[in-house]
Amino acid sequence: MSKRSLKLAERRGALSERIAAQRERLAQHATGIERLCAGGDVALHGVDWLKQHPVTAGLASFAIVLLRPRRAFRWVKRGFFLWRGWRSAHQLLAGKP
Repeated sequence: MSKRSLKLAERRGALSERIAAQRERLAQHATGIERLCAGGDVALHGVDWLKQHPVTAGLASFAIVLLRPRRAFRWVKRGFFLWRGWRSAHQLLAGKP
Protein backbone atom coordinates (compact mmCIF):
# COMPACT_ATOMS: atom_id res chain seq x y z
CA MET A 1 0.00 0.00 0.00
CA SER A 2 1.38 3.41 -0.92
CA LYS A 3 1.77 6.28 1.51
CA ARG A 4 -1.04 8.17 -0.15
CA SER A 5 -3.44 5.21 0.07
CA LEU A 6 -2.52 4.67 3.71
CA LYS A 7 -3.09 8.34 4.50
CA LEU A 8 -6.46 8.28 2.73
CA ALA A 9 -7.49 5.13 4.62
CA GLU A 10 -6.54 6.76 7.95
CA ARG A 11 -8.45 9.91 7.04
CA ARG A 12 -11.47 7.86 6.01
CA GLY A 13 -11.39 5.98 9.31
CA ALA A 14 -11.16 9.22 11.29
CA LEU A 15 -14.06 10.70 9.35
CA SER A 16 -16.15 7.56 9.90
CA GLU A 17 -15.55 7.80 13.65
CA ARG A 18 -16.46 11.48 13.61
CA ILE A 19 -19.67 10.77 11.67
CA ALA A 20 -20.62 8.01 14.12
CA ALA A 21 -20.12 10.38 17.06
CA GLN A 22 -22.22 13.08 15.36
CA ARG A 23 -25.01 10.60 14.66
CA GLU A 24 -25.01 9.53 18.30
CA ARG A 25 -25.21 13.16 19.51
CA LEU A 26 -28.00 13.87 17.04
CA ALA A 27 -29.95 10.84 18.27
CA GLN A 28 -29.58 12.07 21.87
CA HIS A 29 -30.80 15.55 20.96
CA ALA A 30 -33.73 14.18 18.96
CA THR A 31 -35.34 12.40 21.92
CA GLY A 32 -37.19 15.58 22.94
CA ILE A 33 -38.40 16.14 19.39
CA GLU A 34 -39.65 12.56 19.13
CA ARG A 35 -42.28 13.18 21.82
CA LEU A 36 -43.39 16.36 20.09
CA CYS A 37 -43.71 14.56 16.76
CA ALA A 38 -45.61 11.73 18.43
CA GLY A 39 -48.10 14.26 19.79
CA GLY A 40 -48.49 15.72 16.32
CA ASP A 41 -49.13 12.23 14.93
CA VAL A 42 -51.85 11.66 17.52
CA ALA A 43 -53.48 14.97 16.57
CA LEU A 44 -53.37 14.07 12.87
CA HIS A 45 -54.92 10.68 13.58
CA GLY A 46 -57.68 12.47 15.48
CA VAL A 47 -58.33 14.77 12.51
CA ASP A 48 -58.43 11.75 10.21
CA TRP A 49 -60.93 10.06 12.51
CA LEU A 50 -63.12 13.18 12.51
CA LYS A 51 -63.02 13.26 8.71
CA GLN A 52 -64.12 9.62 8.58
CA HIS A 53 -66.87 10.03 11.22
CA PRO A 54 -68.45 13.46 10.66
CA VAL A 55 -71.88 12.39 11.94
CA THR A 56 -70.47 11.23 15.27
CA ALA A 57 -68.51 14.47 15.66
CA GLY A 58 -71.61 16.49 14.78
CA LEU A 59 -73.78 14.64 17.27
CA ALA A 60 -71.19 15.09 20.01
CA SER A 61 -70.99 18.81 19.25
CA PHE A 62 -74.78 19.10 19.30
CA ALA A 63 -74.96 17.31 22.66
CA ILE A 64 -72.35 19.66 24.13
CA VAL A 65 -74.29 22.70 22.88
CA LEU A 66 -77.47 21.33 24.46
CA LEU A 67 -75.85 20.48 27.79
CA ARG A 68 -73.49 23.44 28.19
CA PRO A 69 -74.45 26.26 25.80
CA ARG A 70 -72.31 28.97 27.44
CA ARG A 71 -69.22 26.81 27.49
CA ALA A 72 -69.85 25.69 23.91
CA PHE A 73 -70.25 29.29 22.74
CA ARG A 74 -66.99 30.23 24.47
CA TRP A 75 -65.15 27.42 22.65
CA VAL A 76 -66.76 28.33 19.34
CA LYS A 77 -65.51 31.91 19.79
CA ARG A 78 -62.01 30.70 20.61
CA GLY A 79 -62.00 28.37 17.64
CA PHE A 80 -63.21 31.11 15.34
CA PHE A 81 -60.48 33.50 16.45
CA LEU A 82 -57.84 30.79 16.13
CA TRP A 83 -59.07 29.96 12.64
CA ARG A 84 -59.03 33.63 11.61
CA GLY A 85 -55.54 34.07 13.02
CA TRP A 86 -54.31 30.99 11.20
CA ARG A 87 -55.82 32.20 7.91
CA SER A 88 -54.28 35.65 8.34
CA ALA A 89 -50.87 34.18 9.12
CA HIS A 90 -51.15 31.79 6.19
CA GLN A 91 -52.05 34.61 3.80
CA LEU A 92 -49.29 36.81 5.18
CA LEU A 93 -46.70 34.07 4.71
CA ALA A 94 -48.01 33.35 1.22
CA GLY A 95 -47.56 37.02 0.32
CA LYS A 96 -51.26 37.73 -0.23
CA PRO A 97 -52.71 40.99 1.13
